[in-house]
Amino acid sequence: MQLPWLAPGDPLPDAASAWGESDPVPGLLAAGGGLDVPSLLQAYSHGIFPWFSEGQPILWWSPDPRMVLEVARFKLHRSLRKTLERFLASPGFEIRIDHGFETVIQACSQAPRVGQTGTWILPEMVRAYAALHRAGHAHSVETWIDGELAGGLYCVGIGRAVFGESMFARRPDASKIALAALVSFCRRHGIAMIDCQQNTSHLASLGASEMPRARFLSHVARARHLAGPQWRFEPVYWSELLPARTSLST
Repeated sequence: MQLPWLAPGDPLPDAASAWGESDPVPGLLAAGGGLDVPSLLQAYSHGIFPWFSEGQPILWWSPDPRMVLEVARFKLHRSLRKTLERFLASPGFEIRIDHGFETVIQACSQAPRVGQTGTWILPEMVRAYAALHRAGHAHSVETWIDGELAGGLYCVGIGRAVFGESMFARRPDASKIALAALVSFCRRHGIAMIDCQQNTSHLASLGASEMPRARFLSHVARARHLAGPQWRFEPVYWSELLPARTSLST
């Protein structure tokens, strides 16, 4: 199959036309185009995301199946529960949203990945998502400990469709804490799932699973038109994961 090549401003092909299992690169949809805010919004609104390495053109993807975390199925393992309870009992612990978006995405771009020697979060991607953040559609969830940014993640939000992008940690479990905070936030605001894009054992251990692309696209088509939340974290949101908050002080 010939891969569609796009000029800046060209519309993306239908996500269902992405290469399949019998094609050279399953999930690949198109190459070229641009990373401006309208192009990114068009892509995410239709279940498509950019992912490419240095020296490659912009590559657009829509895998089938799609890895998603349905927030009702998030696995709060015993060790993470204990970590959350310990941190929540500490006056130096805080979750912030959008306090330092560009710092978070830069940290994600520099975080070492198992089996990878480089990063797909290239400078042009940092600039693109910073612009998307200024437009109100990209957000960071940040774990702060004793006044220092310890870890976090960034994601894209369109209505009630949320698309996870990348995480980093400078202290143990800091990125998991940020993900747990995002899950609590989503549960509180009626957001059913977080897109995880690709299947990894780490995500699967936290409750993520594969979903047929058609079902995922149907979810996005509905969720993107719903009123989005105010991206601000309140401590009461932890009750979505830890209902017995009163026991934390005992």
